Formats: sequence, structure tokens, C-alpha cells
Amino acid sequence: MVAHINSFTLDGIDAVLLDVETEISKGLPFYHVVGLPTASVREGGVRIRSALQCVGHDVPHKRVTVNLAPADFRKPGCGLDLPIALGVMLADRGYSPKPLDGLLVMGELGLDGTIRSVHGVLAAAMLARERGMRGVMVPVGSAQEAAVVEGIEVYGLKHIAEVVALLQGERGLDLVEPAPRKRKDRFTVDMSEVRGQEFARYAIEVAVAGGHNLLLAGPPGTGKTMLARRIPTVLPDMTQVEALETTKIYSSIGLASGLIEERPFRAPHHTISAAALLGGGSHPRPGEISLAHNGVLFLDELPEFPRAAIEGLRQPLEERSVTIARVNGTMRLPASFLLIASANPCPCGWRDSGVRECTCSDGSIERYRQRMSGPLLDRIDLQVFVRPVPLAHLRDDQPAESSAAIRERVAAARRRQVARLAPWGLRCNAEMSSTVMRATCPLDQACEDTLEALVEERRSFTARSVDRLIKVSRTVADLAGKEHIDPACLSEAASFRDPDPQTDMLAGLASMAC
Repeated sequence: MVAHINSFTLDGIDAVLLDVETEISKGLPFYHVVGLPTASVREGGVRIRSALQCVGHDVPHKRVTVNLAPADFRKPGCGLDLPIALGVMLADRGYSPKPLDGLLVMGELGLDGTIRSVHGVLAAAMLARERGMRGVMVPVGSAQEAAVVEGIEVYGLKHIAEVVALLQGERGLDLVEPAPRKRKDRFTVDMSEVRGQEFARYAIEVAVAGGHNLLLAGPPGTGKTMLARRIPTVLPDMTQVEALETTKIYSSIGLASGLIEERPFRAPHHTISAAALLGGGSHPRPGEISLAHNGVLFLDELPEFPRAAIEGLRQPLEERSVTIARVNGTMRLPASFLLIASANPCPCGWRDSGVRECTCSDGSIERYRQRMSGPLLDRIDLQVFVRPVPLAHLRDDQPAESSAAIRERVAAARRRQVARLAPWGLRCNAEMSSTVMRATCPLDQACEDTLEALVEERRSFTARSVDRLIKVSRTVADLAGKEHIDPACLSEAASFRDPDPQTDMLAGLASMAC
């Protein structure tokens, strides 16, 4: 007799449907799994035997063959323990498989029969809905993760004895209902705590509203990191689709415990490797840029990051995804994030600060700036120099504008963008291609004249940076509630790429981006 159980395995962050076939035939006692299983799947035989013995069953002393179909790619993970155990019981005892019809089964077995959580449950639930299946049978610890997917039944299991009782007709299984979504006061910081830096604050508002990348350059202690750490307080709420996309990534590596409703904020240390930042490994897995999907990636002290890691950001910033090629396969992972970077003007940090004297030589400053890739800088829409704040402003008791007020304007601007870009399925201005931009951002003759004057004045604008200038001006117009871009919007957008009048830091960066 051959038993069939529906299960899944992960290919990157996506679930792939598996047919777990179990055959028990006469012959010398032998347990064998075929279909390119990994070591963790093969070792599952020990766990399965012990778990079955805890409920009065055993792997029969016959020839037991398990096939994982399709058999043309490797199957990692321990989530196949439970479907293989069920297949053994169905094939050995002749139980009716009807209670399992239309269910996707997954779970790792403990030696005592407990069912432990596995990775990728959300992707499996989405696969079950896509294939028109009835639902999923998952470990209770992962049940809430699957319950956020509408249109399917979710059953949570604690012990293999529950499934044995189901097959024997002694009991049914309880449906798991999704937990109610709770809005919680999650922030302990606020933009109102930032004194001064009005231009940098407005640059952050524009960056968040349109999804534009931002570089904050300036001496130490001027508030670059403080500003960046408060960006989550002004981010618009995630939509249900964005929450599912983000949770799916975290679920694939076991970091999700339910629906992720807050936009990610990832701030890796500058010692991170290129593989950890971009994704990789012998069996590719998501890196920090994918974990920041639909959120923020903050690179503090950008020039200190490895050159390979910085250069590797070029493709993700353009395509909003990253392609990882390894011997074991090629994987495409989502990576649509808002890049926020900070940098000092020189190695010691005090060049043109007006606070301390710079001790760096011209050569060391040039080498420091060369660590920042010119093509990468050309992909950063807003580049702002953050100057020291006067003592009088620091000691001012009057709080600045709150994050709630900024977030309200950002949300309104995003709603305008979503409505305008709906025919193309885009969510913010930064995602526009040249075709979409020409269709949604018409410029009258006055704007064309202003754009020509700005390009002629700067002479450092590339074709890419001109497109990005128009996208930023569209966001400025959205924040102001304007239907069309006007010359003032273009000039304001260009000011975010202008070098600071008292330093050559951004001028040097602009020349690198040419």
C-alpha cells in the first residue's frame, strides 16, 4: 500500500508543494527516504520512530520507502517529520486518509511526540490557498502565522497523539482563529525630541513620503543617527499585502511569530559581510536588505562598510530585488527598502565643522570618500549635510513638531501616490520607471526651463539623477497637495542635492556620482 500526504518544502522564501509517498513492503527491515532529501530529513527517521512509539505505534520491521515528489531538487528542513510519520501509519495500519484530504501537513517531531514549529508556515498557508486546498495542519506554535491567511482552515497541533486520535475517529481538531490586530504604542522616541535640523527633518519627511533614499552627511554629534533612529515613528502603516510579504520573508528563516505589522528597521553593523547584507550562503537565504523589505535599511557610517557590500547594493536599489546565484541554485528575493545612510566628512569627522580642527591629510580624505561608490551615490536621491546645532537651539524648551503630525502628512502623500500609480501596481514615487514617470509627471514649459537651468548650473546631473530629481519633485508636490509639479517643486528637490555652502563634502560626493 502507498500512502500520500500533502506537504511542502521551501525554495528560498517560497513554498513548493510536495507529495510525500510512503510504501511499506515485505523484505528486510529498512527505512529509506528518496527524492533528494537533506541530512535533516534523513535523520528524521530516528525522531519518527521514537515519536510513534510514544503513542503505541512503531515503524514496522519491513521495507519502508519514502519518496518526496517532485524529486528534482533538494528538500531541506525538519517539517517533513510529521507527514512522513502519518504516511507510515496510513500505510501500516490502513487508516482512512479522508480526515487529511485537502490539508497541507507540516511539523517537526520531538522524541516524545511533541510537534515543534517549523520555518515557512506562512508561505505554506499561502500555497494552500493558491492551490485551492482546504487548509493546513501545523504546529500550534506556528498556527497564528498561518491564520493570517484568509480563505483556508488552520489546525494547530501540540502532540502526535492528537493526529492519531483523528485518524482513529476518536476526535476532531479545533480550528485556530487569527488573533485580533492590536494597535500598540510602540515608540519610545519621537521627532519632537530633535532640536534644530529643520532641513534634515524635512528631507526625512520627503524621503519617507516618496520612498526616496537619503544620505545624511556631517560631523559627529550633529544628530544624524538620532534622526535616522526616529524614522520608524513617521513611517506610514503597512498594508495587508505588505505585511504578508514581509512576514513571508521572516517566516522562511524562523523569525516570525505571527503577522509582522510594523515596518522593519534594520541597522547592521559596518563589519557585516557582503553575503550577510545581500543574502547568500551555500543554500541561499535572505540578507539584511531582504529583511528590510517594505521598511528601512540604515547604514550608519557608510564609508566603513566593505566595498563589496556597498557595490552590491546597486542592483537592489534599481530593481527592488536581489538575485543570488550559487552552485545549488539561483534565487530572486524581494528587497524594496528605503536606504538611509550616514557619513562623516572625513576620517576624523571634523572637516569644516566649525567645532574642532580637522587633522586629516588631503590624501586620507580622498581615500575616505572613494570608499563610497560613485554609482551608488547617484542612486541616493537626497543628500543632506547636517551641521552642528547652536547651543541656544539645543537648550530651547519648545519641542519640535511631533512624529504624529509628520506621519499624518506622509500618509496623505502616500495615498495620493497609490491612487495615481494604481494602474501600474506601484506604491510610491521612487518605484516609478521612466515610462510611468512620463505618464504621471508632465512638466509644462516653465518647469522644463527650470529643469534645464538646474542641470546647466550643476553640470553634475546624470540621466539617472535627472529622473530622480523629477521623482523627488513629484513627492514635494504631493506633500504640498499640488496636482502638478511646478518650478518651485523642482527647485526644492534640487536643493536636496546641493552642496553645503560652508563645506565641500557634498560637492565631492556629487562629483563622485558623475
